[in-house]
Amino acid sequence: MRKSGVEREPKDFADFYQRTRDHCLRAVLAGTGDRAMAEDLVAEAFARAWASWQKVSRHPAPAAWVVRTALNIRVSWWRRRRREAALDGHDWAQPAEEGLGVDEAVLNAVRRLPQRQREVIVLRIWLDLDTNAVAEVLGISARTVAVHQFRAIASLRTQFAPAAS
Repeated sequence: MRKSGVEREPKDFADFYQRTRDHCLRAVLAGTGDRAMAEDLVAEAFARAWASWQKVSRHPAPAAWVVRTALNIRVSWWRRRRREAALDGHDWAQPAEEGLGVDEAVLNAVRRLPQRQREVIVLRIWLDLDTNAVAEVLGISARTVAVHQFRAIASLRTQFAPAAS
């Protein structure tokens, strides 16, 4: 006797991974600014998604779950790392972000936004989630999402719009 649900899970996850990996990577890269770190974080988040696929597949926005998990992993990593002593003259190099399909000036502008505004822009614009889904993922109200989005767009607009004469 075959268990069709068990057989379907790997294919469902593989389809989800293929569809959303690049979007999730862009979103996490906007938050981290380091492509290698973003790739590692997204890989770890997808591994966790696979381990909990039955739960994650029922989430209203599984891609947002992956992005949020990746960003949470980064926070955990940062907390551990800040306790370590830094060696003078051994700064981490920032690798170039090639092939992401996002203009580097836009990426840098998004990185300069406050964290919550950056998260809202990434989830709302790059992952194309609706306001309620973003609110649920971030644990804030839909109105707060709208306010952060408005402020972020206003900030980005001032950076890219030509100065009025």
